[in-house]
Amino acid sequence: MDQNGAEAAAAARSGIPETRAGDGVGNLENGFDIINALEAIEDDRIVEELPPIDHLGNGLDQAHDDQSVGFDIVEMNAQATVGNASQDSNSPTQVDPQSPQNISSSAASGASSTNIQSDNIPRASDLLIAVSVGAEPTRKKVMEQAVAAMNDLTRLALAEGEPLWQRRGDMEVLNGLQYLRDFTSIDSMLLDEVMRLVNFSEQNGSASFELPSSSTGPAFEFNPLHIECSRAIGFVDMAPMTIIELLMDLKQWSEVFSNIVSSAAVLGVISAADGTFNGMLQVMTAEFHLHTPLVPPRKCYFARYCKQLDSATWGVVDVSLENLFPYPGIQFLKRPSGCLIQQTPNQFSKITWVEHVESDNNLVHPIFQKLVNSAFVFGAKRWIAWIMQHCQWQSTLMAPNAPTIDGENGRTSLLKLSERMRKNFFRDISASTENTWIKMTGTGAEDVRVRTGESIPVPGRSPSTTIIFTTSIWLATPPRKVFHFLRDEHSRNKWDLLSDGRFVREIAYVINGQSPENRISVLQVDGFQNKIEILYLQESFWDGAGCSYVISAPVDIIAMSMILNGGNPDYLPILPSGFAVLPDKPATLAGEETGSILTLAFHIVDCNSAENYIPPESAQTIDRVISSTVACIKAAVAPDIQQCNCP
Repeated sequence: MDQNGAEAAAAARSGIPETRAGDGVGNLENGFDIINALEAIEDDRIVEELPPIDHLGNGLDQAHDDQSVGFDIVEMNAQATVGNASQDSNSPTQVDPQSPQNISSSAASGASSTNIQSDNIPRASDLLIAVSVGAEPTRKKVMEQAVAAMNDLTRLALAEGEPLWQRRGDMEVLNGLQYLRDFTSIDSMLLDEVMRLVNFSEQNGSASFELPSSSTGPAFEFNPLHIECSRAIGFVDMAPMTIIELLMDLKQWSEVFSNIVSSAAVLGVISAADGTFNGMLQVMTAEFHLHTPLVPPRKCYFARYCKQLDSATWGVVDVSLENLFPYPGIQFLKRPSGCLIQQTPNQFSKITWVEHVESDNNLVHPIFQKLVNSAFVFGAKRWIAWIMQHCQWQSTLMAPNAPTIDGENGRTSLLKLSERMRKNFFRDISASTENTWIKMTGTGAEDVRVRTGESIPVPGRSPSTTIIFTTSIWLATPPRKVFHFLRDEHSRNKWDLLSDGRFVREIAYVINGQSPENRISVLQVDGFQNKIEILYLQESFWDGAGCSYVISAPVDIIAMSMILNGGNPDYLPILPSGFAVLPDKPATLAGEETGSILTLAFHIVDCNSAENYIPPESAQTIDRVISSTVACIKAAVAPDIQQCNCP
């Protein structure tokens, strides 16, 4: 480890989590304040590594009486988050996009480019839509569109593979030309011309083309237009009606898919059905995200319709309603998308998911462009994977003897705390419009984004501000290798500043499913003379869609003891940091190895920062933490590419 990293590690250890008697929760201000510890390293800590930064994230010349200026983060596009909200949320919260009249030009400039600018344009307000869906002509149009969408979804889901569906590695993607033949009334001469243009594009290195909207989909144009359509099939140990309830109940849907759904609201119910969800039709709005601020969120208005198709098959379909409720700057539309759920003889459910959307991907960061355009990131397989992940988590929670923590109460508390940590992690690092990210300058080659988080209450003291910072990097190493390195407790001291030179061991764990790599662990970092310095709660898992995650948070000894003895985990403050590992391109049938896209994120307390403001000394420390961690990971998993003096 370089000198800065060693000093950072030594200073950070002075902030090991502690709990005062009677607090009941960890002393977060002492336990997580890495920034404050790092600042105490030297008096002249503001050096030339990071230039001063203004509130727009731009570098400043040395001015203002030679006083450095930090980040000034302006709140934008505040909206309620469903599913990721506090535990006390008992009802759906409607999204209320902020009007651009209330946003200063400087604020708009200061936001990260991944906070989509069209969200600042007045959309058809949720209130207006909620009123409109009550009108009989509108209700009739929504119903007609939903019924037609269900027909399209059923045909796509039940169609045999070739020629409509083509294999691309472990994915099924739609053959656009065959779709034109089967699902539209396009003239044969026009179809021949489209085929000629496509063949010409393929010969010139581009296979993209624009498909006309289907008979059930809205006919909008936006530039550039990108159509994604994929299909995936999965089997889960869950009754069809349980899955249907999960999809039709807003709160359950938002929570189960918290890694995809940022926020959602039901704006109106067209048909409430008869209590079995058969025929239920509701108008919704939702925002979808990836676990990085470098990929813009996707937001739309849509109808969700549930129908029993036969005695053993149900369908749930979404279709955009922007043709009924238009607004300028459309960037995302849902063509008929959703799933068919069929009960199997062994009491499992077979889920066939189709995700068919149109999106403007122009603002996607180059490192993610290939994945997003391939339908991997927002594709059907990812939705299926998270239903299966939820089903497995429920099974582990209910299992009488899941290995291995002594006592059912301790296992349950640990699983629930881990679930909250995981959901907070996805909420913290997304490009959701409620997260206002600033791009740091002067951070070398890494594209670092930073924002202030929620304040943390500290008993007897003023609340402490938290900061979140993240970056994504490319590695020439297969995702599996990166994942196993990061999840292995014996490797932690090779990249974690707080574990440098310390022995890390797993003292308790729960395996979630059949694979031992999917586990919730309690890690203990021992210092000199075997003194416990830190305890970490860590969850690691591979989601089945090619994405893997390692998420952890420090927990003090008394709080962890309470959890392992079955204590209530709901009020234990927890600040997750961690990693998301993606392949750099979709897998091929030949099993070609890919590189990795690694997203790192840290969420810590910083007593020097305030709400919407990060001082220059904290910005400097962020740069050092990111740079040191990235260099150490590169040195460990790709030693021929990057060398550094790491532990």
